[in-house]
Amino acid sequence: MRSLWFSVLVCAAMFVACGDDDSDFATRPSDDSSSSVTPKSSDSETSVSSSSSVTGRTSCDVNTDKNCFMDSRDGQTYKTVTIGTQTWMAQNLNYAYTDVPYKRLDYTSDSTSWCYKDSASYCTKYGRLYTWAAAMDSVGTWSTNGMGCGYNKTCSPTYPVRGVCPEGWHLPDSTEWATLFAAVGGLSIAGQKLKFATGWTTKSGITNEDAFAFSALPTGGRDYYGSYDGEGNYADFWSSTEDGSYNAYYMFLYYYYGGAHLGYNGKYDGFSVRCLKD
Repeated sequence: MRSLWFSVLVCAAMFVACGDDDSDFATRPSDDSSSSVTPKSSDSETSVSSSSSVTGRTSCDVNTDKNCFMDSRDGQTYKTVTIGTQTWMAQNLNYAYTDVPYKRLDYTSDSTSWCYKDSASYCTKYGRLYTWAAAMDSVGTWSTNGMGCGYNKTCSPTYPVRGVCPEGWHLPDSTEWATLFAAVGGLSIAGQKLKFATGWTTKSGITNEDAFAFSALPTGGRDYYGSYDGEGNYADFWSSTEDGSYNAYYMFLYYYYGGAHLGYNGKYDGFSVRCLKD
């Protein structure tokens, strides 16, 4: 079997469609791997506009903070940040997408989004974890652009895909994640630039700067059997770009590496969602 990690690196470097693989977690580099990444300044034309630093999902005031908006569906507020030409949520989405039941082999659930370890306190801190179908709004609750996209099927979404994001926002595709990496100085240092400064497992030689107030937290993830792991160690974010019937592209950050990665992963797993402004 070919190496999934090799596929991740090839995809990240070339942004071309890689073949299917039935594995549900892209293999990450060994904890023993070292990093000698030297942070460098981002492009001088990259603009940064943000509210104060984010710790978990703290609320903001839409009446006084121009970098704050409210999701009209449930009244939750989100801080935002402008990096280069893009405006991102500076917090993970926490919309409770519970309209579609989940079934995987013998495991069933009344939802396709979850709090880490099924605890509401983790949703307050990290936002929710979504299957790719839920992130894409495969049933067409909010728009038809990602309708029918899910596991064991291929689709042809119309971009941008709003997906589960609030009105006026969308689920970023793989090229939009690549644009973010370029704006913060490139793949090799994007992790250090985008991770929140605290909360991550420490690694010698890695300094998480949160230099652009993207404030990525180490949320961990959920596998398709309902197990949770990785809090403190990694963060995974869905894209709207598919890689065949079983996999979709996602961005992930890991505690012992200063870079960021774009790879593909099984659609059934539960990952975070960061929405991008239309």
